Amino acid sequence: MLPINSYIDHTFLKPDATVQQIENLCKEAIEYKFAAVCIPPLYIKKVKEILLNTSIKTAAVIGFPLGYSAIEAKVAEIVLAMVDEADELDMVINISAIKNNDWNFIANEINTIIPIIKNRNKIIKVIIESGILTDDEIIKCCDIYGAAGVDYIKTSTGYAEKGATVHAVKLIRAHAAEAIKIKASGGIKTYQFAKELIEAGADRLGCSNSVQIVKESMK
Repeated sequence: MLPINSYIDHTFLKPDATVQQIENLCKEAIEYKFAAVCIPPLYIKKVKEILLNTSIKTAAVIGFPLGYSAIEAKVAEIVLAMVDEADELDMVINISAIKNNDWNFIANEINTIIPIIKNRNKIIKVIIESGILTDDEIIKCCDIYGAAGVDYIKTSTGYAEKGATVHAVKLIRAHAAEAIKIKASGGIKTYQFAKELIEAGADRLGCSNSVQIVKESMK
């Protein structure tokens, strides 16, 4: 296992996020050498400016946090985020479509979006909100997003009652194409839990408690 900081997307996605809080987030990311910062689209330009000349990626959320905005609305968000030079796009899928068993919609949504992102060589992480899906629904997501060629399947927004679990990460790892990475997020508050998720197969961790997790790892 690599040092824990190299797995972390340092995250601040509260609806009342201020410029000062985002600036602090970036300063911490630079100090602790996190993999990325994950922020609302409003702050992409500011984050890119602060992280200039570092290797830290800028990740912006799309269709966040509920995922049921129209495909066209998500496309517009993605295009604007890429214009602002986001490196990675963490997009909430349409969970309502899954619960309606409308897998054609799910496939159409991602197949509409993937070419736009890949044409600009950006990274796409699809947030499936695993805590409110059944195992069968998670497996079906692995099939569809694997066929579409996403970069990451991400467990959670952090807004559902249940966030990342070792079970969900293991299930995704067992059923997703080998090339697809996993981002675990939602409720990761301790180094021990972060370590368990990585050992289960997570390649990235979305954390707001990142600094404390790194400090715990040094004990």
